[in-house]
Amino acid sequence: MPQKVIRQTLLGLFLFFGLTHGLQSAEFIEFRKGEHQLYAEVALTASQRSRGLMWRMEMADNMGMLFILEPQSRQCFWMRNTYLPLTIAFLNQDFKIMQLNDMTPLSEELHCAEQPAHFALEVNQGWFDERGITVGDRLEATLR
Repeated sequence: MPQKVIRQTLLGLFLFFGLTHGLQSAEFIEFRKGEHQLYAEVALTASQRSRGLMWRMEMADNMGMLFILEPQSRQCFWMRNTYLPLTIAFLNQDFKIMQLNDMTPLSEELHCAEQPAHFALEVNQGWFDERGITVGDRLEATLR
């Protein structure tokens, strides 16, 4: 299935279930690049998107958080009340990595997408580097 169709399907499912069923529990997407896999918790509600990974003291190595963005506006993230060193990947609609930024815990420095992004994926800092995954690589996504 083409990545664009997957993206549209995922976005539609998340919006439908989030709006009609008031989902509060975590939903996950599995990302793969070659033999590497990562499970991303999807920030479905406004509260989940606002809180992100704040206040967490640890996160498993193969875990992360996915944010669904509005690509027409400038998207920025910071690390207020976030104790974990993270890397943020800004992704296009086909899950291609457009930009990677390392973020410092508890910093209010803004990390903004340099071009419209459809998704932001936060992972433990170094996760992409340790696996040789770089800007321009495309991730495969599966709803879990």
